[in-house]
Amino acid sequence: MDSMAAKPNLAAIAPVPLDVAWLLPAVLSTTAGAVDVIGFLALGGLFAAHITGNLVVLASHYLTGGFSQIGPLLSVPVFIAVLGVVTVLSANKATRVNRRAWLILQAVLLVGFLGLGAWLGPFTNPDAATAVFSGMLGVAAMAIQNAVVRLALPGSPSTAAMTTNITQLAVDLATVVRGRGDPNELARARHRARLTFLSVAGFVAGCATGGFLAVHFGLRALALPVVLAVIAIPLGELWRDGATT
Repeated sequence: MDSMAAKPNLAAIAPVPLDVAWLLPAVLSTTAGAVDVIGFLALGGLFAAHITGNLVVLASHYLTGGFSQIGPLLSVPVFIAVLGVVTVLSANKATRVNRRAWLILQAVLLVGFLGLGAWLGPFTNPDAATAVFSGMLGVAAMAIQNAVVRLALPGSPSTAAMTTNITQLAVDLATVVRGRGDPNELARARHRARLTFLSVAGFVAGCATGGFLAVHFGLRALALPVVLAVIAIPLGELWRDGATT
C-alpha cells in the first residue's frame, strides 16, 4: 500500500496528453518568435511579442538616433489596451469559446499585418503612418496571444516571455536532477520541464526561421506566422481545460 501511495497521480497532474499539450504552446511560441524577429528587422527594431524590449529600443533611439521611435512608443499602450479589452470581453464566457474566438482574431490580425506589409512595404521609414499601423496590428495579435495563454490555456507555459520560461525550466531541471522530495512534485516538475523546453525551442525556431525569411522576403515572411496562427485554431479545440503543469 505504501508503494502505491508513493506513486504520483499523473492523471491529476497532466490531464492533457503530452502529445496534445505541447503542440499548441509550441506553435504559439514559434509564431511569437517569428513575428518578433520579422517586425524587428523590417520595422526599425519593433518588438511585437517581447513588448518590454521596445523600452530598450526607445532608449537606444534617444541615445543613438537609430531604430524607430513611434512604433516602440505606441506598442506598450496598444498592448495594454488590447489586453484590457480581451480581459473584459472574456468575462462570464466559457473558456473554450474565448480560446476559439481569440485565436481566430489573432490569425485575422496577422493576415492584416501580412497584407499591409506585402502591399505597402518595404518601409524605408519605419515611423511612417502605414508602417506604424502595420506594426500595431502585429502588436495587437501578440497581445491577444498573451491573453489567450493567461486566460484560456490553463497550465501552458508562456509563449512570448522566454526569460520566465528559461527560469522555470532551470528550476524544474534542478528539481528533477536533485530527485528528492514529494514524488508528485517531481512528476509535475518533469511535466513542466517538457512543456517549457518545447515552448523555448519553438520560440528559437521561430526566430531563426523568421529571421531567415525576413532577410530574403521582407514582410512577406509574415506568411509563416499566419500559417502557424491558422494551425493554432484547431489545436485550441484539442486543449482540455483544467490542465496543470
